[in-house]
Amino acid sequence: MLTSLLISDIVLIDRLQLVFRTGLGVLTGETGAGKSILLDGLALALGARGDAGMVRQGKDNGTVVAVFEPKEDHFVNRMLRDAGIGVEDQLILRRVQSSDGRTKAFVNDRPVSAQFLREIGAHLIEIHGQHDERAFVNPATHRNLLDAFGELELEARVVRETWQELHDVRNRLSVQEKHVADVSENRDYLIHVLDELEKLSPGEGEEDILAARRTTMMQAEKVVGDLEDALSVLDGDGAYMSRISAVLRKLEKRVEAAPELLEAPATALEKAVGETMEARAALEVAIRACAFDPIDLEHAEERLFALRAAARKHNVQVNDLPAVQVKLARDLDEIDAGEGLLTELRAIAERAAHAYDGAASKLTKGRAKAAGALKKAVEGELEPLKLGQAQFTVHLEEVSEGSEHGRERAEFWVQTNPGTNPGPLMKIASGGELSRFILAVKVVLADKASAPTLIFDEIDTAIGGAVADAVGRRLGSLSSKVQVLAVTHAPQVAARADHHFRIAKDFGQGDNANTSVEELGEVERREEVARMLAGAEVTEEARAAADRLLSGAA
Repeated sequence: MLTSLLISDIVLIDRLQLVFRTGLGVLTGETGAGKSILLDGLALALGARGDAGMVRQGKDNGTVVAVFEPKEDHFVNRMLRDAGIGVEDQLILRRVQSSDGRTKAFVNDRPVSAQFLREIGAHLIEIHGQHDERAFVNPATHRNLLDAFGELELEARVVRETWQELHDVRNRLSVQEKHVADVSENRDYLIHVLDELEKLSPGEGEEDILAARRTTMMQAEKVVGDLEDALSVLDGDGAYMSRISAVLRKLEKRVEAAPELLEAPATALEKAVGETMEARAALEVAIRACAFDPIDLEHAEERLFALRAAARKHNVQVNDLPAVQVKLARDLDEIDAGEGLLTELRAIAERAAHAYDGAASKLTKGRAKAAGALKKAVEGELEPLKLGQAQFTVHLEEVSEGSEHGRERAEFWVQTNPGTNPGPLMKIASGGELSRFILAVKVVLADKASAPTLIFDEIDTAIGGAVADAVGRRLGSLSSKVQVLAVTHAPQVAARADHHFRIAKDFGQGDNANTSVEELGEVERREEVARMLAGAEVTEEARAAADRLLSGAA
């Protein structure tokens, strides 16, 4: 519930602080005293759009602080925890409006956005009247009210969840269908080029190996003759090898006769023979290495050219062809897998649609039943409000495609006089009738679909006498379930209050107007009700009538 409201430097308000309690509280005062300013200030604290014109003339900032004491299990506490804001016994909403148009919002002294303040405020207070954007007459709220009355929140949540699942899988299905359609156009091409690469079967580093081999074979053709000539110099009877070997044999025979002369030359010649034999062996190895089949060179060149042609086709290096082959195979596998996933998603979507249809059908039946019960309950409240000839219905309109809210729209319809056509509440009911219909519905829904604090802004407009007294009675009844504040011009309503506040406008020094609010005691309250009955001049007859109203309401 709302426990206090502090407003400073807002329009005509210098500074005022109100303390509220449970039950029915009324705010009265002459026209122009500042009742709308008070509500505008409260709306600012609840996240309404700011306006530089709200700041009191000559001031830089205006401030509104609203203090609440929500129950421990109230939804706003969950919102606070989700936002990382500490939950305390009191919930303090503060809004600062600057004269330059900027605003600042705080929850328990933590800076927040105006949007978050608005979301919090929507769960704390409902304002019903001509100035509130969230007025009860908005048809968008009627479906939620019907679900709350019929205790269908669980069924509605299941519908939302199954709709979300259906929506998600349909989105995935749409994306996958487009993907499969796009890649399937390339399927034949992928098969063709993958077949080419599989037949080519490029190997890792194959280009380097082939290029080196081709170079070797081409060089071998040029050097093999030189190698053979060199070998012929060393080989044969008249060759270098034969002559040096013969000389070495002669010297070896005479070494013993003159070792000091022949040992060193013989050793050198022996070394030369060994090295010559090594050279001969190396030449033979080189000659054998030069031996190749020309067909091998032809095959190597053909293979190398084929690899390089494939690399140009795929715009890669030859060494990257194996990776290209792997990617093409993977792309082809993904097409096949994508078609499999497409089949799977279609089956999931079908199951999700079936689940949604079942949940939506169950909710539809529950709403139809709740609509009948709500009609009966609200019409039971109309007689005391002098609307006994009127009818109230919940008009359910089918939505063929369905939505996250189910397969129907819900809107409150009324028939105010027998023989007339029913229609939407906002279009059919007059100003006075509308306020009483709203009150009747709120009485029925107070313990199921209501914020902890309800504010009725002049719902007694265009009514009086017995009807105003009936409105006061219903407000009093409603206040036994939730905190109720009413801005009223009807003495019959004011007489039913548990707490009475009077709003007045006075002038200080010069022409500076100021709006003030005071809670009235028994004597002041009697005088205010008498003023509301009599008008400008309060008479003894008016005071007597006020006594009768107050005693009758006690």
